[in-house]
Amino acid sequence: MTSLKVVLADAHKLFLDGFKEILINQGEHRLEIIGAVSSTVDLMSILRNMSPDLLMMELNLSDDNGLSVLPNIKKEFPELKVCIVSGYTDHKFVKEAFTKGADGYYSKNNDQDEIEDCITDVMGGRRFLASGLHITPQKNSTSNGINKNRLEDRFLLQRKLTKREYEVLELITRAMNNKEIAEKLYISDQTVGVHRKNIMRKLGVRNTVNLIKFAIDNQLV
Repeated sequence: MTSLKVVLADAHKLFLDGFKEILINQGEHRLEIIGAVSSTVDLMSILRNMSPDLLMMELNLSDDNGLSVLPNIKKEFPELKVCIVSGYTDHKFVKEAFTKGADGYYSKNNDQDEIEDCITDVMGGRRFLASGLHITPQKNSTSNGINKNRLEDRFLLQRKLTKREYEVLELITRAMNNKEIAEKLYISDQTVGVHRKNIMRKLGVRNTVNLIKFAIDNQLV
């Protein structure tokens, strides 16, 4: 039986080490783990040099998020099967992942026995959705897969901002004023001011000093 070449991508090394052992010890498939990386830079490098059959990727990576890089991966490697393996179970993330080219979506909250089904379906050309996950809102669901009582991580914080707001935030952290940002982005001072207020509201800060500190502390830039 020919082995499947697999690459793992996750921001947390401890998870990568544990998940690698689970995959090696599962019985149905012969898997060769040819790489386990935490950043998109390392991920793209190994995809280009090792030609894997399957990528199992978390949405939250150390330097970017999986939803951003997924379309580029599928475009450059159309034959590569990609399965999201994530703790983010909100239907919006699941739907967006499939829209951007994911072949499967497995929840870290689920039993590891489902992993074999996931690999079988994805490598067989079938879309896999782990039990308990949905691509549409469910009635009587209040959490949507996200625990609002804990501090949000970088991935969730980034998803709050639009692409333009994120661009403005990056320039704010460089100590640029509204006029300088406006010239850089070819928009008006007033528009920059609106973006600045919206960013502060979404991130829950009240002034520019705290905004810059928040962005740096949470590795948003």
